[in-house]
Amino acid sequence: MRFRVASSQRAERAAMEELGRVRLSDPDALLPAGFWAAVTVWLERPQVANKRLCGARMEARGRTLRSHAQAECGPRQGQGHGLEREPGQASPKGEPESGPRASREGTAPAADLNSLWDRVSQSLVHANPEMLAFLYGPSLGPQPEAAQELDLILRTVIPKASPHSPLTEPKKELVVQDVSSGSVTFLPLEEDNEGNLEVKTSNVYQLHLHHNEGEWFISVLIFCPERWHSDGVVYPKPAWLGEELLSKLARWAVENRKSEFKSTLSLVSILRYSRMYQELKEKYRDMVKVWPEVTDPEKFVYEDVAIATYLLILWEEERAEKGVTTKQSFVDLGCGNGLLVHILSNEGHPGRGIDIRRRKIWDMYGPQTQLEEGSITPSDETLFPGVDWLIGNHSDELTPWIPVIAARSSYTCRFFVLPCCFFDFVGRYQRQQSRKTQYREYLDFVLEVGLSCGFHVQEDCLRIPSTKRVCLIGKSRTYPPSAEVWMDEQRTRYLHSRQGHPQSRPGGAHAPSVSQTAAHDAGLQDSCRTVDAGSECVLEGLAAERGAGAPAPGLWVPGFCPREKAERVRNCAALPRDFIDQVVLQVANLLLDRKKFNTGNSEARNLKTWNGGGSLSLAEVAAELNSETLQRLKRECGGLQTLLKNSHQVFEVLNGRVHIRDWRRELQRGKPPEAKRNLSAAVFKTRICWFFAHHPDGCVLPAAQCPFAHGPEELRLSQTLKKQRQAP
Repeated sequence: MRFRVASSQRAERAAMEELGRVRLSDPDALLPAGFWAAVTVWLERPQVANKRLCGARMEARGRTLRSHAQAECGPRQGQGHGLEREPGQASPKGEPESGPRASREGTAPAADLNSLWDRVSQSLVHANPEMLAFLYGPSLGPQPEAAQELDLILRTVIPKASPHSPLTEPKKELVVQDVSSGSVTFLPLEEDNEGNLEVKTSNVYQLHLHHNEGEWFISVLIFCPERWHSDGVVYPKPAWLGEELLSKLARWAVENRKSEFKSTLSLVSILRYSRMYQELKEKYRDMVKVWPEVTDPEKFVYEDVAIATYLLILWEEERAEKGVTTKQSFVDLGCGNGLLVHILSNEGHPGRGIDIRRRKIWDMYGPQTQLEEGSITPSDETLFPGVDWLIGNHSDELTPWIPVIAARSSYTCRFFVLPCCFFDFVGRYQRQQSRKTQYREYLDFVLEVGLSCGFHVQEDCLRIPSTKRVCLIGKSRTYPPSAEVWMDEQRTRYLHSRQGHPQSRPGGAHAPSVSQTAAHDAGLQDSCRTVDAGSECVLEGLAAERGAGAPAPGLWVPGFCPREKAERVRNCAALPRDFIDQVVLQVANLLLDRKKFNTGNSEARNLKTWNGGGSLSLAEVAAELNSETLQRLKRECGGLQTLLKNSHQVFEVLNGRVHIRDWRRELQRGKPPEAKRNLSAAVFKTRICWFFAHHPDGCVLPAAQCPFAHGPEELRLSQTLKKQRQAP
């Protein structure tokens, strides 16, 4: 849709294009505040919509008042549009915002937003009044002239570093938020020969909130569409703005909830992270090809690369703050496959990893990667004096103990934990309230542990392929070194308050000295054991009965039980085949709304009328299963959700809802990663097609395209069975 804006002050007309418009349903009266909340997401975390971006950095914020006269001649002298850089500035929706990230990247001098806006507005008045009219737009409603404010933001958009994308340099934008007109305009900036920032006349776009006859609309407009030059990264194609971005803004605007978590990578330089992550990803990508574990190599390799990148930058900035060059030492407690230890060691940090069970991949790292097989029970014997950082990466039952161990190891010991499975100091963590999600409540518990141990605790979100990606960091203490003995008495009281034991140190022992360290371990709750199918974070079932007597000398609390050395399979894979088949059939029956399944030749069926079924939430599916089935599933990690995800051929589980998988869409999705292509080739036609055998309409694919066998005559022998038969 094209339209033109007329103005008697204009010597010529400028074309604008509305790329899209969406009507919003607002039963909870969230608008217009919800619109500004959506804008904040796009400003501060553009990567959640545009996957080719790494993030954005807020360089400076300012505010100016405007009147109708200003629209004619620019900002008046004395109308305070001074530069504001402090946290807590009010947002357009009247709520305090978190302060902009410090300009730790150091890529440009501090911007003078005052002079920048003066230059921009004056140039628009004299040289481009059409853009000025586009920028201000019509008002949302009658407002006092004095209340018409402009919020100014200088931001840097950071592309995701990639060998396939030639664009790697950040781009600056001046963002103008006009609350009175309900518009947000994005003005691209470029540097002139003298290093001054100037507004480009191309790639200008605007988000606009309309209110008409009791209905709300959001639209996306671009100024002079013939000047729009898409690079596919910072400046997407107009169709993307009008479809993808607009749909996300509409959803965010009416979500009646605030995020429970911090912005992603809020404590480190996003630009530095993007570049280092790409370097390490290239450096360690061959690990995917030789991964000997049964877990998904891409998930675990790239997740550990991302965690290592975060820690390396965090430690790099810590050294700069302290003015030292010696790289920090570390111990990774519950190190699992040991890849994080391997990467950090290779990058020059002395350290080691400890886990109760040796992994096959340990032998591939070489002698420079120190990995130890052994259990850790929190006690005076499991301290790490002289170690700078303790790491808990999905450390299961040790997670709440890591701040305790770090605190007692030495006054200078710090910690990094990435909680996943929910454990208390002894046994599983029990929920205390229902107003929070279980994950948020558990994070608050671990944060409470850190505070009780005397740490200033910071929270951040990592960029990893996991639903459990919030980390907690303790870098400094809340008390001086001279108060260590008193502080440790407080820790002991806190530990015993969680267990209901007497408020005294076990065995009458004195508090450990500052030079001692503590090994962390205790029971945390395992209700998130299967957040990701095939995850290595498989929690061992803790004994129901725990010793409640006095602890052994040196132990901090009684009853702690490390996980078993022999890992038990509890991901539904060991359930009887007939039980699994029964549940799969019953759930498919619910989705297809059919009571019986028949078989037949799928080739003769009309694929155009193939029944793909509806969708049900996991709770709705569980409500249809009998109590005996649910109890049996509850004993497995992840229960019903894991069983359905394991039945990948039949079901697709997205955002807590279960769907019948349509294999036509699977074939339309681009080529899978190399490791998965190799796996697919190895299992091709080694199992009977479930749809061929059970779906009332048969398989949606012809036999030649289906990766599963349409009848016994197509079955191939799997590679595993071939090796077993060939073995002497």
